[in-house]
Amino acid sequence: MSSKSQGGAGRFLLGLVMLIMGSYLFLNSIQVINQMSWGMSLYSMGNFKVTPGLTLVPFLFGIGMMFYNPNNDLGWILVIATIIMISIGVISNLQFRMHRMSLFELLMILGLAVGGLGLLLSGIRGMSRSEE
Repeated sequence: MSSKSQGGAGRFLLGLVMLIMGSYLFLNSIQVINQMSWGMSLYSMGNFKVTPGLTLVPFLFGIGMMFYNPNNDLGWILVIATIIMISIGVISNLQFRMHRMSLFELLMILGLAVGGLGLLLSGIRGMSRSEE
């Protein structure tokens, strides 16, 4: 019983378009909010709270050291370490919220994305079988 696979490239392309559209609509409905303020603590070291403004102190010293002597390794370390600390603090304070939408809209978006993924995988399977 030989069954010729349906689709192939057409199913793959339709699935790819559906997956991209569904993913775009889903990600477009998510709102990213940063709740960080200058008085809020990024990190705690015991009872001592490190704020974003406080992390700028070693950053400024590092910038000053770099401009005074560009070969100063301590200046480079201070600048890179504070940039990493601020980046981690900002990322850790992000909040994700979905825009208000009806259940129908959410189901259509997720159905589009997951249905597209199914068609895409089916098209890949169909193309690999036709090569055999």
